[in-house]
Parts: sequence; C-alpha cells; structure tokens
Amino acid sequence: MKYAWLLLLVWSALFGAEVVEVGERFQHSQSCKACHLQIVQEWEDSWHAKSHYENDEYLRASIDYVSRKTRKSLNAVKVECATCHNPRISVTQTGMDYEIMAVMELDKGSKVNKALKSDAISEGINCVVCHNIEMIHDEADTSKRGINRVEWTKSGTMAGPYPDAKSPYHKTQQRDFMSTNPDKLCFVCHANDRSSEGFVFTDMQSEFVAGDKKCVDCHMSPKKIGVAATLKLDNGKSKQREIREHSFAGAHTQTLWRDALSLDLKQEGKDLLLTISNPQPHNIPSGFGAREILIELSYKKGAEALEIKTISLTNQYISKRGKATIPHLAESSTKDATIPAQGKKALKVANVIGATSVDVTLYYRLVNDEVRTMLELKEPIWSEKSFITSGSMKLK
Repeated sequence: MKYAWLLLLVWSALFGAEVVEVGERFQHSQSCKACHLQIVQEWEDSWHAKSHYENDEYLRASIDYVSRKTRKSLNAVKVECATCHNPRISVTQTGMDYEIMAVMELDKGSKVNKALKSDAISEGINCVVCHNIEMIHDEADTSKRGINRVEWTKSGTMAGPYPDAKSPYHKTQQRDFMSTNPDKLCFVCHANDRSSEGFVFTDMQSEFVAGDKKCVDCHMSPKKIGVAATLKLDNGKSKQREIREHSFAGAHTQTLWRDALSLDLKQEGKDLLLTISNPQPHNIPSGFGAREILIELSYKKGAEALEIKTISLTNQYISKRGKATIPHLAESSTKDATIPAQGKKALKVANVIGATSVDVTLYYRLVNDEVRTMLELKEPIWSEKSFITSGSMKLK
C-alpha cells in the first residue's frame, strides 16, 4: 500500500485528448496491399515509413538527447515528438504525475506506455495518418502542429483525391487537401518546428513561395496516368487515374539534389564572388534545422593543386545557457545561413595567391558536423555529401 495514493493520483490524471481509435483491420499497411500494392511498396521505402523511434537514428538520438538534457522521462519526450512522428497515438501529452511514475518505475502498465507500444503507431506515418484525416485546422494557432491540427475520420473511412472512388473494404471521402490543395496537408507537420524553449527553428510554411509548384510535385511526383487501386470495378478493369508516387523523396534522396541550386562565379579583384540561386519554393537548407550546404573551392596553378577551401552554410543553435545545442533545445540561432526561396545568396572569398583557376562544387549534407557529433550519429547517411552543381573559372 506504500504507493497506493500515488497510483490513484496517476490513474485518475488526464493524459491529453485521445485520437480516434484505429481499428485493428486498418492499423498496418499490409492490409492495404491487396488493392494498393504499388503505392504501399513505394511507401515502404520512404522516410514516412521510418517515422518512429525504433526506425530512425536521428529521431532516436534526438529524443534521447532531449531527455538527458531536460531531465524529462524518455517516454514523455517520445509523446511530444509523436505529435508529428506518430500522430495516431492515443495519449497526446504527459504531466508531472507521469514523471513521478517514471522515476519510481511504476509506469509499466500506464496509458502512456501502452500507447507508445501500440501496433497502431508502429509504422509511423502510414496510410491511416494521411488518409484518415477528416479536417485540417489551418486557422489554428501556429504552435499547433500534427495531431493538434487535424480531426480524424471514423476508423475505416479513407480520405482521398477522387470524388468517384469506391471500395468494398472501406468507405471513401474526397478531400481538397488530397487533390487541389495538397500543401495544406504537408504543412500539418512540415511547419513551425519549435524547440523546447519555444524557438521556431524551421518554418517551411512561412518561407514557402506559392506558385506553380506544389510540395507533392517534387516530393511525390508530377501526376501521371496509372492505377491507384487494382480492384476491377471499371467495366471489369482497374480504373486508370492521375496518380502520384508515394516514395516521398526528400533531402535524403541524392538524385533530388542534382541542379537544385545554380552557381555563378565572378572575379572581383583578388576575390571570387559566388552567387548561389535557389529556384525552389522553399529555403535551402530547410527541414529539421541542422542541414548544410557545403561549398568546396579547389585552387590550382596550371595542373598543380594549391589549396582546397570549404565553406559551410548552416545554422548553429544556442541554448539558454549560451552553449551550442541541437535545434530542438535552442533558444536562438546564428544569422540565417539559408538561401531564400526563389532568391539568391552572394559570398565573397579571397582567392589563393598564385592560383590560375578555381573549381567550385556545391554539396548538401543532412546533418552538420556540430549536431552530428552531439548526437553521436553513426549511420553513413548523416555525413554523406549529395552533389548539387559545380562551376570553374580561370583567374587573372
């Protein structure tokens, strides 16, 4: 009976609003394969499919780091991150009651632990995250993200882009955020990334320049004719439709970087003027804050290599104690190093004395050295360089 009072307090506490429960039949993408095989296979190789603590080293290391630095329980931080990474979770917040439980190791049977171990969230951003949304509250306060910005359909009702879609296995609804306004769906999570100090370290929605390009044109694919569902409901045939790929290409996709930026070189006296142009509708780098553009300048005298200079365009993040930290714990950052959407950034670099030519190459990295070291990331992808573009110039 030693902890009876504590247990009573904890079990009666509120753990945030519960989302609509996902029926067992729809919890896993495997159930969707019978009719949507190609789409599910594309999704399986995507980073949306890895949007889970167990499957993403960067997410896992960040959660562990935040837990250590803030002295919050690991599960409490997991629940906070689930707002976007596991938005079908049934517990949306924790409190001091849970922290007491966790410290005393009395939380094994709690709602929080059960929610984090539920099969309903084991696949991260899967079919029933995007296709079970009833309504998006884009009028909500900008601090509201992910699970706090949507209303869910009843389990077994799928939202999609087609007004005439039919299925014998689930109900269907057409929604404009699946057809005419897909950016609205992307910005449910890909906007207003805030640290624990309330500092917005990335806001892709505010930096986005609306125009002919939509998020899905690059990160899914341009529309093409294909089959969304293999059910033969169109006069004994599968219906041909305009579809998009579900591989969700992104910063981790090296081929997406080729020629994503352009480079112009000019000599001004003893200096080299580099102008980097960004034709994309969002800033580069963008995303989760620690990303980086690398500029490598290789100086030569004839065929002889003289010197290689490397310039990093990335943001450094500062904690409330004035020390370097990761974006999710930052109170501030250094001057914005990104290249603005449909804008330019000019840099002046002193040339190497005696050099007769220079080769300049732009690369992209997912995580800069500082954050990669803090998080002790081991997987090669975090330090790999993706080629963007290059240029050469003879020097006077």
